Amino acid sequence: MKQIFSSLRAKLLVMFIILSSVPLLIVGVVSYQKSYHTLSDHSKASTLLYADQLVSDIDTLFLDTQKLLELGTNPTVLYFLSSQTETYTEAKEIVQTLDIYRGTYQYDSVLNIQMVNLYGKGISERKGVFQLDHNPLRNPHFVLLSEHPDEILIIPPTEASSFDRLDGFTYPGDNVISIIAPLKQRVTHEVIGFIVIDLDDQMIEHYYNNITIGNTGFFFVADQSGNPIFWPEARIGDLPSSKTLLTHTTSPRGSFTEELNNEKQFYVYATSEMTGWSIVGIAPLKEIIADAIEIRLLILLSVGLSALFAISLYISLTQRIIRPLQLLKAKMRKAADGYLEAKIKTSGQDEIADLSDSFNTMLENIKHLIENNNREQEQVKKAELRTLQAQINPHFLYNTLESIIWMAESGKNDNVIKLVKAMSQFFRISLNKGRDWVTIQTELEHAKSYLTIQQMRYYDILTYEIEVDDALYSYPILAMTLQPLIENALYHGIKNKRGLGKIRVSGQIENDYYILLTVEDNGIGISSERLQHIRESLTLPMESSSSEQIDEESESGFGLFNVHQRLRLYFGEPCGLMLESIYGEGARVSVRIPRK
Repeated sequence: MKQIFSSLRAKLLVMFIILSSVPLLIVGVVSYQKSYHTLSDHSKASTLLYADQLVSDIDTLFLDTQKLLELGTNPTVLYFLSSQTETYTEAKEIVQTLDIYRGTYQYDSVLNIQMVNLYGKGISERKGVFQLDHNPLRNPHFVLLSEHPDEILIIPPTEASSFDRLDGFTYPGDNVISIIAPLKQRVTHEVIGFIVIDLDDQMIEHYYNNITIGNTGFFFVADQSGNPIFWPEARIGDLPSSKTLLTHTTSPRGSFTEELNNEKQFYVYATSEMTGWSIVGIAPLKEIIADAIEIRLLILLSVGLSALFAISLYISLTQRIIRPLQLLKAKMRKAADGYLEAKIKTSGQDEIADLSDSFNTMLENIKHLIENNNREQEQVKKAELRTLQAQINPHFLYNTLESIIWMAESGKNDNVIKLVKAMSQFFRISLNKGRDWVTIQTELEHAKSYLTIQQMRYYDILTYEIEVDDALYSYPILAMTLQPLIENALYHGIKNKRGLGKIRVSGQIENDYYILLTVEDNGIGISSERLQHIRESLTLPMESSSSEQIDEESESGFGLFNVHQRLRLYFGEPCGLMLESIYGEGARVSVRIPRK
């Protein structure tokens, strides 16, 4: 995760998103809040207007109907109710008056008009003149109006059924609204009776059934106690409790939100001043604010598309910036691994193109420096080799010449000739016209010449054997490789042990990749401590070692370290010398060189 966010592309992406998306989000949030509240308030206000319209319609219905209460001031009606006798003419005139009112005001919702005095004498549209068999003041509404003669009562269906018994008729289902007013004597204003107007409640249902809220909302009518008095029968299970209504409907009109059936419901209400009833609308809140939700989705979609566009633009721009940098990074890694041909094809004239050109120039300079360094190292190798070749022990030459003089004085002319020929061939091959490389066959001849010279000097302690397959003769080897090893075996192995010693030179192919040449002797061998010291010294870096660390007792100019150093200079690992020895039994030195 840390590597991902440490990349330049990730940093640019974060910066780009912050610079582009944050302003979009701020604008989106502000726009959403503003539009959401505006549309939500507008939707709630529109719904409240519906409730106000329903209140106005219902109040208008009752105001129009209350015009029939003017009958209570008609002299004929007052006389009829005040007299103890009944006349056909008066009753007929009252009925005709009722017909005139109906024809004038078109009261389709009025079911019946009744009037009754305090003694139970009454008249109605449906029955005409009638006489109650009980005291009208047993009705609590009549009692209330007797005490408050200036009031008019509007009784909902839940209470109006008690008036159906005035003239003996009843209404199916008691679906009636009754308007009750007192009838007063014209001079004394004394209550002498009551007028009851029965309305069909279907008119109220017609009003609230024709208006809906949202898709599934509805209106209903509740009384002053919060109890529903008109409601759609199919929605009776969705009605709130009276406690809920009384808690929230503390003002003449307003709205509130309450959870019902595990869903947020929006309530709107308006209260009629005439009846005290509340017109209540109820609908799921999500339907009321549906437009606001759509605006929210639209804003979120706009912000999302803007962010997507910004990211796409970022990808397009960074692709042109980051990709050349990634290519440059990959080429630099290859160059760091040693591949100096990892050049970049540049296009354009921007800073990245300049950086790529500089990188290509740097690679060229590095290549030239490496080539120069390689040439210098090659020259150093050759100089070191020639220095090593120049270290031929002069004691060997002096001792050989003394042996020739001694043999000549002793008259051993044949041995003198043999020794001179061997020495001549030895030095001819050693010098090798300044060349560093010889074939294995030539190197073996050089070793044989050296062994011939030394055998004539140490005829009583030295024998030798050379067994190398002819198939190896044509392979190249560094000159002066085997002779120092044979010299080391003679002076440090055989001469330090009594009896006849033997040096054996052999060769073979190892794993098809290397040639293994071995020089072994049956001399005194090497102690374990010194063997460990020599092996550790052979593993040291060449610049931190010296021939004295390896072969401090060698009187010849060559030692094991010199040969090992030469082989490593040219061939590297795992080429070089491998040393094995058992003290008192002899030693074996192996030379590993590549076949190629």
